[in-house]
Amino acid sequence: MRNRSVPDASVIPELAYPDVVEAAEWISQAFGFRKRLQIGNHRYQLVYGNGALVCVELPDGAPPDSATRSVLVLVDDVDAHYEHALAAGAEIVSAPTTYDIGERQYAARDPQGYRWTFSQSIADVDPAEWGGTAVDLT
Repeated sequence: MRNRSVPDASVIPELAYPDVVEAAEWISQAFGFRKRLQIGNHRYQLVYGNGALVCVELPDGAPPDSATRSVLVLVDDVDAHYEHALAAGAEIVSAPTTYDIGERQYAARDPQGYRWTFSQSIADVDPAEWGGTAVDLT
C-alpha cells in the first residue's frame, strides 16, 4: 500500500534540530535533498533518490544525543515485527498503535538507546486531513 503521508523509502532516519525549517533548507541546498512535506515548524520530510530523511524538532534544552536520534523503518506487517522484536528481548517503548496519518507503528530502543520506530501503511491519507502541508508529494 502507498500512503502519501510517508516517503516511499524502507528506512527513514529521523534527526533532531533546534530549527527544523532551517535544517531542512540547509540539507536541501548543501546536499541536494528535495523538500517533500512540511508539518508545522516541527517536522520536515526530505527525499534524495529513493531514500528519505525526516528532520524533527529538538526538544527544548536537549543536546543532540541518542534521545534525539531515531530511525523509522517501513515494514509489511508491524504486528508480526513487534512480536518478533518482543520475543528477541527488544526494549519496547510503545506497542503497536494505529494513527490518523494512515500508519500503524510501534517503537523500541536498541542496546545503545537509539529509538527505532517500525511503521506499516494501512491507508492512503491526504496530509491535509491531519494538518500536514504538502510541498511536493511526487
